[in-house]
Amino acid sequence: MLTPPVDAILETALYVDDLDRAGAFYEQVMGLPVLHAEDRMRAYSVNGRSVLLLFLRGGTTEPVQTKSGLIPAHDAQGQIHIAFAISPAQLEAWRAHLVKNAVPIEGTSDWQRGGHSLYFRDPDGNMLEVATTPGLWEGF
Repeated sequence: MLTPPVDAILETALYVDDLDRAGAFYEQVMGLPVLHAEDRMRAYSVNGRSVLLLFLRGGTTEPVQTKSGLIPAHDAQGQIHIAFAISPAQLEAWRAHLVKNAVPIEGTSDWQRGGHSLYFRDPDGNMLEVATTPGLWEGF
């Protein structure tokens, strides 16, 4: 039996200790527009192609009944990683933007396929990456 195809990753979730603090970072530093906000979570558009969800850590450990249906319990601990794709022309602008916003760059990578990455953390310690594409993964 063949596996049905998957088209893309629609949502990625990070878990944070303070939604207002995290929201300020993702709105001001990352420039992501809010799609939805409530006490337990926020949703952000990532270039109109995917959604970044921020959940209050420990706030989703019980199922939630919504008008649309039941959302099962989920949560995470630790420092999670997410990479945002950028064009090669924007790499230096991102470097300057992070410095201007006092966000330390913890590492850089120059990949064999020609891509470049900058690594930094959000206020909850999650490891974020802006990576030039194409040039990181084969086919992307």
